[in-house]
Amino acid sequence: MRIPPYYRRPSWQRFLAGAAIGGIISWTVFLFIFGEWQEKYSHLINKQAEEIYDLKEDKKIWQEEFKELNKKNRDKLTVQEIKIKIRNSEKYKLDSYSVFEIEHQIQEDINMMRAKDIETVDKSSDLIEKIIENKVFKVNDKRYSLDVKKMVIYTTLSIQLEIKLE
Repeated sequence: MRIPPYYRRPSWQRFLAGAAIGGIISWTVFLFIFGEWQEKYSHLINKQAEEIYDLKEDKKIWQEEFKELNKKNRDKLTVQEIKIKIRNSEKYKLDSYSVFEIEHQIQEDINMMRAKDIETVDKSSDLIEKIIENKVFKVNDKRYSLDVKKMVIYTTLSIQLEIKLE
């Protein structure tokens, strides 16, 4: 298309000048709006990146705490203490030192169960019972044996015994 000369039709010249000025104005408005949007979205992306970083750090901290709690729970699920109690020592008029000595000997015999997991101790509960019941104790020239009346297996292995004269 040929641009008409100025001297023949000035209306064409005004139209083209208006179109050029309108194009320039619309282009600057477009660049301004696009720049504002880009700035807004870049701020949003930076903010989200910071949030993601913070959340990843929080996640890492939570995972470390979770691992520590799991480790503590694993420790809790092992036998950590053994308690022996003889219930009827008064029946045979045994002094407290003799009862303590018998309890201590039993504890030494089954001390191998300390630091074992609860499942293993539960599987070997019959063995523990046999160890206790087959042992004969000599106190004041009398022979005594023990019966297991109650055994509770958890982080503390509690055994209640009754003593009997042989």
